[in-house]
Amino acid sequence: MGMASQALRQVLESYQISQNKLAVAMGISRANVGRWFHGLDPSAENITEITKALKQMNPDAARAFVQLYLGDILDGD
Repeated sequence: MGMASQALRQVLESYQISQNKLAVAMGISRANVGRWFHGLDPSAENITEITKALKQMNPDAARAFVQLYLGDILDGD
């Protein structure tokens, strides 16, 4: 599982945001979100769109997603 995928899963579960709700906010299919949730890392463009959608729903969730994702990159994990 990639870093972005792990961060997304953790944030959706922690903030009780459904895959469907994120998909609707992004204007994409739930299947795409499901692929990310289950291990396929989203593209850089999609990470930006995920962050924007999370920010609209819950700014704290967006901050947590970015922190988890960038924290892993900066730590080299």
